[in-house]
Amino acid sequence: MKKTIKLAVVAALALGTTSAFATNGAALIGMGAEARGMAGTGIGIAHGAESALTNPALITSVEKTEISFGGTLFMPDVSYSSQGGTSADSAADMSMIPEVSLATKINDNFYVGIGMWGTGGMGVDYRDPSTITAGTMQMVTNLQLMQFGVPLAYTVNGFSIAVTPILQYGSLDLNYDMDGNPANGTMGMGVAQDLEFGYNIGLAYKIKNFTFGAIYKSRIDMEYKGFSDMVQPFMNPGATYTNNKLSTPAEMGIGASYTFDKNTLAIDYKIIQWSDALGYKDFEWEDQDVISIGYEYKTDKWAARLGYNYASSPITEQSGLYNNAAGLNGYTINMFNLLGFPGVVESHYAIGGTYSLNKMTSVDLAFTYAPEVTETYTTGMMTQNGFVTYGITTKHSQTGASAQLNFNF
Repeated sequence: MKKTIKLAVVAALALGTTSAFATNGAALIGMGAEARGMAGTGIGIAHGAESALTNPALITSVEKTEISFGGTLFMPDVSYSSQGGTSADSAADMSMIPEVSLATKINDNFYVGIGMWGTGGMGVDYRDPSTITAGTMQMVTNLQLMQFGVPLAYTVNGFSIAVTPILQYGSLDLNYDMDGNPANGTMGMGVAQDLEFGYNIGLAYKIKNFTFGAIYKSRIDMEYKGFSDMVQPFMNPGATYTNNKLSTPAEMGIGASYTFDKNTLAIDYKIIQWSDALGYKDFEWEDQDVISIGYEYKTDKWAARLGYNYASSPITEQSGLYNNAAGLNGYTINMFNLLGFPGVVESHYAIGGTYSLNKMTSVDLAFTYAPEVTETYTTGMMTQNGFVTYGITTKHSQTGASAQLNFNF
């Protein structure tokens, strides 16, 4: 059974040849084109079948049965340079993230759904030999995450409660040339894969023109064999790194929306708990407070959406040669975070819309943009002249285009 599921997910992920840079650290800001058109807002506003992961309690907005097929073309722009070196662009600049959602009304109180979603990831590709002068070590990182979920929701008197059991598939690859000399070969862990379970819980309450929501998403501990071997060469003499786990962090949040005439205003607040996620906490990732604000103008035939999402970067510069609880020093953490896993973007702007082709069929579109962020940290290495410190710089911006086809019957 697990082998069959893995094959299905690999086929879906094969739509994109590079990994997806997500917007809040390594987590996409929204599941589906409607939510992404409002910058991820969806805890306190219903988006039909695509609400399954954002807030499963809101699939109760589906009138009978709704199915949505869509995806996001994600285009990160990342570059890296080290002090005195040239700048190199990451070749991981385009990927396709698929999404399929279905929800149906069983009776006046009970709703059920099923879906498969690309939920996040990150990666860089500096394998071109010309990037060595920028100090990239020809590093390639590729983390991809996909979730299968079956939302189950119960509603009565405007109050809804739901749970979505989750089966998450993850793959991680990491390669680099430590000494910058391709003739000496590269280190690589190969593509490591894992399947693990988690769950989402959602609450919603609708009264007059207001909708309120709350969610909790469990932490999912993924294990990628070989990850510790890739970190070990950067440990201090005598220190050993043994962790092979990289968790999808827990999330909790609240949201609300208010509808008047044809207008809807929505706001979400959530916490992404990177500091408690295995692997990420070894590299000193910090929790993110995420605020999303969205607006929708909706008619019987079409809708228009705007949104803004903000979360401070989960990675910050670490100081010097201190060793943290995982045995990693600050210079190693700075290098891995900025070179291999640069989740530094903070502000995100979104625009989107819906057009109804007929009573049963509609199309959703969304476009997101994250302005460029530049971060410079200090790292170091042992040379023939002793230990040398130097600055490293990453620049990162994002654009994304989402499309979705919806059927209601």
